[in-house]
Amino acid sequence: MGGAGGGLRPIDLARAAGVSTQQIRDYEDAGVLPPVPRTPSGYRRFDAVHREAALTYQALARGHGGDAAQAIMRAVHAGDLPQAYALVDAGHAALHEQRLSLRATGEALQAVAERKPDTSAVPRAGLRIGEAAAHLGVRASALRMWESAGLLVPARDPATGYRLYGPSDVRDARMVILLRQGRHPLPQIRLVLDDLRRTGGAGALGEAIARRGAELALRSAAMIEGSGRLHHYVTARASGNSISRTPERE
Repeated sequence: MGGAGGGLRPIDLARAAGVSTQQIRDYEDAGVLPPVPRTPSGYRRFDAVHREAALTYQALARGHGGDAAQAIMRAVHAGDLPQAYALVDAGHAALHEQRLSLRATGEALQAVAERKPDTSAVPRAGLRIGEAAAHLGVRASALRMWESAGLLVPARDPATGYRLYGPSDVRDARMVILLRQGRHPLPQIRLVLDDLRRTGGAGALGEAIARRGAELALRSAAMIEGSGRLHHYVTARASGNSISRTPERE
């Protein structure tokens, strides 16, 4: 693989990183790669350092996301390692906050699910959509969207057709708010609410919380993998040693 002098052509690097040649150009423009030398005729010539930079970025992106990974690689190539490490630390701190938030959300959801709907806070006739939105601290448009997604099923006034939110609807809306804050997708929330209405229990709720916890654990593992790859890349560059060949796809 590669041309004369052991260099890598754009297509060689693209194949090694498992991306398109356009993505390699995007990597270069974004600062994901270190400066790229050119031949006298103007062609880009990559080497093992560029290959490792691309793979390091990909490993970081799996845990931190593309934007944060780009910022980390730009800091490394600018010689600002403290900034690069600060960005890595910020990603781990944010993930830890999400884990703490998930735990708190799970406890709050369990309490809401086990509590009987509060009839004292809602008139017997029910709340109209504007009243329900104000009571819950959300926009009326959010309630409409959740209804269209099948999360809420308010009754309708037979005379006017207006939506009427009863105590159970308010409870369900509170659960939607908490689950959305925990970054649960709408289909998962619907399963939780359907299970609660059908059985009166919170089995799907526990599954949803566990699923989100597993997602955070996978992201944490990806962050650790990215940190290891970043350490290898940084130390090899600092020592001036050539970067040894590592598996192209992990």
